[in-house]
Formats: sequence, structure tokens, C-alpha cells
Amino acid sequence: MPGPILIAPSVLSADFARLADGVAAVEQAGADAIHVDVMDGHFVPNLTIGPPVIRALSRIATVPLDVHLMIDDADTTVDWYLDAGAQWVTVHVEACDHLHRVVQRIKAYGARAGVALNPATPPELLTEVIGELDLVLVMSVNPGFGGQAFIPSSVDKVSRVAAMVHGAGGHALIEVDGGIDEATAPLVVRAGARVLVAGNAIFGVADPAAGLHAVRAAAETAAR
Repeated sequence: MPGPILIAPSVLSADFARLADGVAAVEQAGADAIHVDVMDGHFVPNLTIGPPVIRALSRIATVPLDVHLMIDDADTTVDWYLDAGAQWVTVHVEACDHLHRVVQRIKAYGARAGVALNPATPPELLTEVIGELDLVLVMSVNPGFGGQAFIPSSVDKVSRVAAMVHGAGGHALIEVDGGIDEATAPLVVRAGARVLVAGNAIFGVADPAAGLHAVRAAAETAAR
């Protein structure tokens, strides 16, 4: 799928005591979005942040907040995050009783609507909505914690999703989250990914700007 490579640093790997500084650093380095992982301790075995932090980040961020809802009952709570300032909102197939309705709700707010696929979730579950999506997030680790190793079979899944988007005449960008670094970014880009979420590769190094530039350079070389 053609188009520029977008880098969305994941603040899950940032210093939570200095989130504003972390966001400013990666924005200055050219981040295209800020990826925010919301976890409820039920859908995934971890608890992170909620609408108040997203609202605070929305006041300082100059690029879109890419909010990934790893939560149960997204049907009834998605408005909380939209109201807080999320501009890209991704939900999980398994967390929505009425996936199409949630997608339409996100789009009605003027936000980009995405759906995430866990490693064991087949892309075919998106068949009925893929033509309406702005994003498909392929999880290349099991969600819940940062710093996990990239699952190699994710590359094939990206290719399958890219074929589905093309076949449906859709416009969804394929985003990949989990173990993305200089080595894995080219693999998913060649398969069709255009939005890369990187956490440890950016915030886990001494110079986040250098980490971001390294991931982008590797990805853009593969895209060419």
C-alpha cells in the first residue's frame, strides 16, 4: 500500500513522571502521532491510564493522539476517550458487542476509526467493516506490556490485511505495534504497514530522537 511512513512513539515506554517532556522530545524529532495505550486490567493483564491523562496530553500534543483502547465494553465507554481529545481511536474486535456501531460512533466524532487484531485474532473478522476503517492495528506481540519480542508470523498477517483492504476498495492504513525497531520495521513495511508504533526502540534508548530517526530510516529504506 503506497503512502508515507508514519511513526507513532508509544508513551507506554516513556517516563510517566515526565510525559510532557517525552512527548515534546519525540515531536521535535518528527513523530507523526503519539500512541497512547489504555489498559483496564481486564481485557489485558495490566492497568495504565484513562481519560484524564489523555485530556492532559491533548493540551500539549501538536500531533494526533493515537489512542489504543485495550479495554472491555468499548461500546459504552468510547465516548470518554473521544471527549478527552483522542483523534485516532482503535478498539478490539473482542471488546465490542457491536463493532460496526462503535466504528460509526468514532467517525461521527470526526476521529479516525481503527480496529486492532491480537496475534490470535484472524483478519477475516474485519470483513464486514474493513471498507469503513481508517486504521487496522496488527498487534505483533500479545497486548498488555511493552518490551516484548516481535512475533514473526505478524508479517504474513500484515500482508493478508493489506490484501483485504485493497480488495474492499478501502483506505485503511495498516499500523503495527509490538517489538518494532530497526530490524523489524522493514519487514512489516514491505508487507504493507505504513504506521509504526515503537516504544522501547525510542523511549528505551538514551536519545529518543536518535531512536526515532533510526526506526524511520530503516522503514523508509524498505518502503523504497
